[in-house]
Amino acid sequence: MVKRLPVGIDQLRQDRILEEALGNGADPLHLAHVFSLGAKASLRYTSAVAESEVEQEPNTR
Repeated sequence: MVKRLPVGIDQLRQDRILEEALGNGADPLHLAHVFSLGAKASLRYTSAVAESEVEQEPNTR
């Protein structure tokens, strides 16, 4: 018997791509190569990681 996952396979792939972007400095060429992504898709993931990192930086003003 196969147990159903609480998320779909697309969500798992998106999470894996984001983890890879976080772990490798958000390099769009790396993401495109590893996950067979197009330029626009890899840039969307790297932009999301960059925005996340900016939001997490402490505000020193």
